[in-house]
Amino acid sequence: MTSGGPKTDSRWLALIVLCAGMLMIVLDQTIVNVALPAIEEDLKFGQAGLAWVVNAYLIAYGGLLLLAGRLGDLIGHKKVFLIGLGVFTVASLLCGLSLSAEMLIVSRFVQGAGGALATSVTLGMVVTMFPEPDEQRRAIGVFSFVAAAGASLGLLLGGVLTDAMSWHWIFFVNIPIGIVAAVAAVRLVPDSVGLGLREGADVLGALLIVAAVMLGVYTIVKAEHYGFGSVHTLGLGAVAVALLVGFVLRQRTAAKPLLPLRVFKSRNVTGANLVQISMVAGMFGLFFLGTLYMQLVLQYTPLQIGLAFMPVAGAIAVFSVSLSARLNSRFGERNMLIVGLLFMLVGMVVFTQVPVDGSYLAHILPAVAPLGIGLGLSFPALMTLAMSGASHDEAGLASGLVNTTAQVGGALGLAVLATTSTSYTSSLLASGVGRLEALTSGFHLAFWISAVLVAVALGLAVFVLRQVTVSRDSGPVLVH
Repeated sequence: MTSGGPKTDSRWLALIVLCAGMLMIVLDQTIVNVALPAIEEDLKFGQAGLAWVVNAYLIAYGGLLLLAGRLGDLIGHKKVFLIGLGVFTVASLLCGLSLSAEMLIVSRFVQGAGGALATSVTLGMVVTMFPEPDEQRRAIGVFSFVAAAGASLGLLLGGVLTDAMSWHWIFFVNIPIGIVAAVAAVRLVPDSVGLGLREGADVLGALLIVAAVMLGVYTIVKAEHYGFGSVHTLGLGAVAVALLVGFVLRQRTAAKPLLPLRVFKSRNVTGANLVQISMVAGMFGLFFLGTLYMQLVLQYTPLQIGLAFMPVAGAIAVFSVSLSARLNSRFGERNMLIVGLLFMLVGMVVFTQVPVDGSYLAHILPAVAPLGIGLGLSFPALMTLAMSGASHDEAGLASGLVNTTAQVGGALGLAVLATTSTSYTSSLLASGVGRLEALTSGFHLAFWISAVLVAVALGLAVFVLRQVTVSRDSGPVLVH
């Protein structure tokens, strides 16, 4: 391979294509939330059924990420990415055309499967496309911006499309983006030869891990309804754990394991994924309940909520795209992750003080600004640490693992924080506290739990992780 301007340019164009596909899928996870009231009214959903518009996607997406990432290693990352884009785009068309609740729910499940295929291999492709240290840091910074800022951008875009057109367009908008991204990916994204299915065709292992994660995500998202101590939650949770244990035992004995357990021997890979579970649980829970606080207490419209979170996306863009590569190169990923988590912790503590009659400039902006800075510093560093030690043959697996822990963390955070907040608010209402005061106090409790989760992530980063450097030939490696 020769170096030069054209090659470098084509790789950066390929990165833009990958990020465009990734952004479309990340946006979809929040853009739908804004449109749920309109969907409920139009398709005559019951309250319980409406939740499945979100849950069907989450279960398919979270359940297939790890398998999809390994599939990319076996048959080729580009091939899996293109298949995922195709499935996601066709499913988006079916979602937009849905005339019944049942059709929308099934289409959302298929959409989640397509999203899992496409996003599971994206980070692995970025790492292998940019083996040179400084370029890899810049590329991961761009990828991290898309992954971290997509949620807040989704809130804004969802509000605009739903208000200006109809809920159908939150799905239709994916179609031209998906087609253009797929055509561009065919031309620009470099091909990779997979190991071959014989190197990891562990069918039993695949069935066990997909069943374990899907059931686990289902149990978590339904825990808000049934309660964490209910027979339903504990029983299904036990089954999910048993399936996961069965998968681990299978991987120890399989001749060609789907997930080689040696991946977890890396202190940084294991530690970074644990950090991500805790950090994302706190972050997603806060964004979700922060949105409800602005909607139910401050009476913000969907568009106003989207605009309120825009400083987060702006800060992430400045720090992850413009500054993270230089900061990580100079101070090290582990140190910048710690600094980023500290900023996030400050923002969450500020959120715990928002009043019933809060104003944007005095109460919301001082909370979201440090959150955006923290996310912009944390995600690029965390992605590098989570991919450290991943060989070219296992890049898809490591990428799928990163996405899986993020998804599980997000589902867990939403379930725990929403359940806790709702329960506390209900108890206050029963004792005679006013509605707005009870809601705000419930949100305060959830915001404190978010802060605790990020504090746990901070502790893991300090005491578990080690600094990495980036090898020119083989990607990130551990520095002892």
